[in-house]
Amino acid sequence: MPFDEVLADRVRLLLRGRYSVTEKKMFGGLAFMVNGHMCCGIVGKDLVVRTGLKEFDAALSQPHARPMDFTGRPMRGFVYVAPAGTRSGSDLKTWTRRGLRFVLLQPPK
Repeated sequence: MPFDEVLADRVRLLLRGRYSVTEKKMFGGLAFMVNGHMCCGIVGKDLVVRTGLKEFDAALSQPHARPMDFTGRPMRGFVYVAPAGTRSGSDLKTWTRRGLRFVLLQPPK
């Protein structure tokens, strides 16, 4: 499944130059790795955000968010955000920061 290249470019701009970021094909889409950990990504037109278990329920309470269920079984600690939830630059930045908060607390790989 192809991923939304425009959304990928928007995420790249937010992460550029501030963190050790690599990109990796993952989940049939694209993952953005920060310090070796998946921070966020894109599957189809949805943004994927790694929230961790502690922030998972709070993230799900936000508009346009739902559990990541790539395998048909929800993955706790990851959410999908529908395109309506990332339309504005400030919304995308908020979601990206959620992913960064989690990965920046992890030891680098």
